[in-house]
Amino acid sequence: MSISRARKVTNLTADYNAMELMICLAARCLEDDSTVVVGTGAPCAAAMLAQRTSAPNLMIMFEAGGVGPLLPSMPISVGDSRTFFRGLAAGSMPEIMEACQRGMVDYTFLGGAQIDMYGNVNSTCIGDHTHPRVRFPGSGGANDLASLCWRTMMITPQDRRRFTSRLDFLTTPGYLTGPGAREAAGLPPGTGPYRVITQLAVIGFDPASLRMRVESLHPGVTRQQVSDNTGFELLWAEALGESQPPDPEELRILRQEVDPFRYVIGRA
Repeated sequence: MSISRARKVTNLTADYNAMELMICLAARCLEDDSTVVVGTGAPCAAAMLAQRTSAPNLMIMFEAGGVGPLLPSMPISVGDSRTFFRGLAAGSMPEIMEACQRGMVDYTFLGGAQIDMYGNVNSTCIGDHTHPRVRFPGSGGANDLASLCWRTMMITPQDRRRFTSRLDFLTTPGYLTGPGAREAAGLPPGTGPYRVITQLAVIGFDPASLRMRVESLHPGVTRQQVSDNTGFELLWAEALGESQPPDPEELRILRQEVDPFRYVIGRA
C-alpha cells in the first residue's frame, strides 16, 4: 500500500495527511539533548520539527559531516550546504561514523524496500542477488548506522510486500534472528531497532522476543487493517494505545517552516 492511499485507509480528517502524522509521531520520539543521524526526506523533517518544538537542544548530524546545524530549510542532500548552517562542526563522513562507533549517537533513521519481524532491512535488491528483478542503491551508510547507533527508527509505508517474513537480501541488521543474535555477531549490546512508524501504526519491539510489537494504532485504524498489511504475525502491546494526531502548532511549523514547498509532506 502506498502512502498516497493511506489517507483513505486510516480515515484521516482533512486537518492532516498520513505523511504529516508520521513525521509528527517520529519527532516526538526524539528527546531533548539527544543526538540523531538523519538523511533527507521524512527523517530530516522529523528532526527539524523536533528541534523547533519539544527538543530544542537536539543535535542533528549528517553522514557527510554536518554536526549540530540549525537547519534553515529542508536540505536536498546530506551534503547540502544547509546541513552545516550555524553548526557546531563541519566534519566528514569518517568523523560521523567514528561518533557512532564511540556510542555517541542516540538515534538514526533508515529506509528500505523490505523489513522483517526482527527489524532487519533489505535495501539492496528484490529477487536473487546475482539476477535481481529490481536493484536498489544498497546500504550506503545504513549498515554502519544501524549496527552502531543506540536506537534505529524507520518511517515507511506498510504493506505485505514491504513487511515480509523473509528478506530477499539482508542489507542492514536489526535483531537478526532474535535475542542474543546481534551480540553474537559482534554488534554493541543494547543497540538495535526502536520504532517503525507507518501510515497505520507505531510499532516497537517486544523486549523479550525482540519481535515487532504494535504500540499504538492511528486514528480510525483497526487491528485487522494492520494485520492485513503485514506479511508476518505481529505482537500487540497489552496497553494498545491510539496515536495522538498532530496538534495545530506542530502542523504550522511543519508546513510553514520545515517543509513550506511540500517536498516531503506533499507526497501524501
